[in-house]
Amino acid sequence: MNELLSIEQIQLRFQAEWVLVESPQTNESLEVQGGIVRYHSKDRDEVYRKAVELKPERFAMLFTGKIPEGTAIVL
Repeated sequence: MNELLSIEQIQLRFQAEWVLVESPQTNESLEVQGGIVRYHSKDRDEVYRKAVELKPERFAMLFTGKIPEGTAIVL
């Protein structure tokens, strides 16, 4: 997959999945606005392993689903 997609297209195509986005386009707040989807899966660890394998220079990891209430997020 080497197609540049907007964040809306990514969310529609890969619902409730983890997505590895290469060369992410961001706004002033560094929120991802689009990029090239290199890999996607419902399994987060699988996407992390793919990122290690591909070694993209710039990338973002996105989850396109709803994060359950009470879930802690560590950055």
